[in-house]
Amino acid sequence: MERWTRLVLRLRWVVVLAWALILVAGGIASGKVAPLLSNTFSVPGTSSEHVKLVLQQHFGDRADGAFTVVYQLANPATPATIARLQAVNARAAATIPTGSAGPLAPAGNRLVYGSIVSTLKLADAKAYTAPLLRTLGTPPGVAHTYVTGAAAIQHDLDPIFSQDLKKGEAIAIPIALLVLLLVFGLSLSVTIPLIFAACTITGTLGLVYFVAQLAETPTYATNLVELIGLGIAVDYSLLVVYRFREELARGRSKDDAIVRTMQTAGRAVIFSGGAVALGLALLVAMPLPFMRMLGVAGFLIPVVSIAAAATLQPALLSFYGQRGTARRRILPGEPTDPERGMWARLARSIMARPVWYLVGGTVVLLAAAAPAFWLQVTPGSAYGIPRSPQSVRGFDLLQRQVGPGAIAPSQILIDAGSAAGVNAPAIQAAAGRLVTELRADPEVASALYAPTGRFVDATKRYAQIIVAGRHDYGFPEEQTFVHRLRDTLIPRAKFPPGTVVQAGGAAPQGVDFLHQAYSTFVPLIAAVLVLTYLLLLRAFRSALLPLKAVLLNLLSVGASYGLLVVVFKWGLGHSLLGLYHFGQVEGWIPIFLFAMLFGLSMDYEVFLVTRMREAWDDGADNVTAVAHGLERTGRIITAAAVIMCAAFAGFMAGRIVGLQEFGLGLAVAVFVDATLVRSILVPSLMAVLGRWNWWLPPWAARLVRVAPGR
Repeated sequence: MERWTRLVLRLRWVVVLAWALILVAGGIASGKVAPLLSNTFSVPGTSSEHVKLVLQQHFGDRADGAFTVVYQLANPATPATIARLQAVNARAAATIPTGSAGPLAPAGNRLVYGSIVSTLKLADAKAYTAPLLRTLGTPPGVAHTYVTGAAAIQHDLDPIFSQDLKKGEAIAIPIALLVLLLVFGLSLSVTIPLIFAACTITGTLGLVYFVAQLAETPTYATNLVELIGLGIAVDYSLLVVYRFREELARGRSKDDAIVRTMQTAGRAVIFSGGAVALGLALLVAMPLPFMRMLGVAGFLIPVVSIAAAATLQPALLSFYGQRGTARRRILPGEPTDPERGMWARLARSIMARPVWYLVGGTVVLLAAAAPAFWLQVTPGSAYGIPRSPQSVRGFDLLQRQVGPGAIAPSQILIDAGSAAGVNAPAIQAAAGRLVTELRADPEVASALYAPTGRFVDATKRYAQIIVAGRHDYGFPEEQTFVHRLRDTLIPRAKFPPGTVVQAGGAAPQGVDFLHQAYSTFVPLIAAVLVLTYLLLLRAFRSALLPLKAVLLNLLSVGASYGLLVVVFKWGLGHSLLGLYHFGQVEGWIPIFLFAMLFGLSMDYEVFLVTRMREAWDDGADNVTAVAHGLERTGRIITAAAVIMCAAFAGFMAGRIVGLQEFGLGLAVAVFVDATLVRSILVPSLMAVLGRWNWWLPPWAARLVRVAPGR
């Protein structure tokens, strides 16, 4: 680290210029990334994905590239009105590449709807929403025209995501500045975290732009990068600048102070960033593109932050020097000696009564985690979004008449195995029996099928039955219906041997998404635990401290899950904060929270324990080393946590339930981790363990290539 830091200092102008170029290039690329993003939940290797591909290739039907046109009529619908609107739909469909208009159908007296299908991907199809609306216009006799469906809703949500991101930044940045001023005082060094954040965020978004050219990337990616990037930048800058000041106060020269800072705080930052990147990198192994691409976006921000911490930060410290980082106190009476401040008093209190603190903190944490047993997940829903966009108003209008399944139906694919085979009497009889069973099912609003037209492909090998449910595809009732359809209704129809019948469409795909995600969740947890333990084994040079960190992190994640249930399912957040009151949590949230929190919480663990380890290596006893670490880092950890919580509160200020859940989960876990876990449980447990904290067998020291401690 010393050789590397001195090389950076010699090339500081080159380093700063390189990051300036990254800032400019990344800023240009990040401005072009939004049109490339879309929330598409494909599930490779499943029967629902196979159905989706066959429908696309043989029926010209791509559900995520389809639109539903809803006409609200001024007068009751007549056959002449429907015929006239059918012609309007056909002309409008011509504005979309590969677009074709399906038949219109009445829904109540004054509502008519129909589909315009295409083979476009969601990210491409959404761009045709506005042209389609303009072409449709408001024909004679029509009060309102709406264009809805996945592509139209995504198009209308894009500006909402952008506005919510700005709202989140408007919350996070002023709080970050205030906390930085309180910690750094009136000092130019307040700008270091902001420069760091600007470079890392734009650099990461530039990489996301290129990634989005290669694979469909979730819309959440930009929100994730910008707000988490801000939190990480402040975390790392606080620790490094604070340590730089300490080294200058000990009489070191500027360059020597920077080198010593990077050997201690810089090393801690790199290990912290590695832990964050490690947790998110494992998401790349998920068999779901949505999760994988969120993992890629999340992985890139700590990687870019590590690069900036190792290059840009020491270069900036060299330019700022002692004068640029000098601190003028804002509040009168602020303690200048950390051994006489609040954290020193807390440390002495914990060291005097560690068992009481340990038991009390553990009980509180377990109580917060207990509601997690009531956690239910959903593959998604159209109900956790604002109701004001025209596409959502059209969706609401239609679903009140025919149910939400009219827009996101299940599609049963019948594969006869050979051309013209689907017309066989035995297959048609079985299809008739299945349709009869479906129409009798309490969850089915309508089941549409005919042996001709859009229900049979040109080769007559495939046929489809379109099933509209009475609930949204993400609701428990619809998920239960999918299992009933696959396990009972299809087998009961008795299709002849050789005929393959599979369920696809929105609800079956949602069920497959959850199954695929959570069947790999346990191996993901195991991999994160093992790799995190090994990483911290090297960072702490202890066999027990990494185990303690892993167990306490699991409790922090459990508390986050528990609060999600209390706030969203039980409705506490709706009454207090105006958040959604929704019975389920989006399926990607618990998995992504686990991966993200396991890395982020390691920031504070590494900051705290490496400082304790430093004191222990310098000859202090266990009690003194633990108290010293808390005294020296408690203020920094608390300030960093406040800023991180403010950044995540930006998600909560949004109008999308998934981002609200994600923001609350992250904010709660960071708050609990910084206050209860790192400030109370970690020092009290280490006080109880005594010398065992620093135990590392010689064979383990050789394995991770570190020197054994005393």
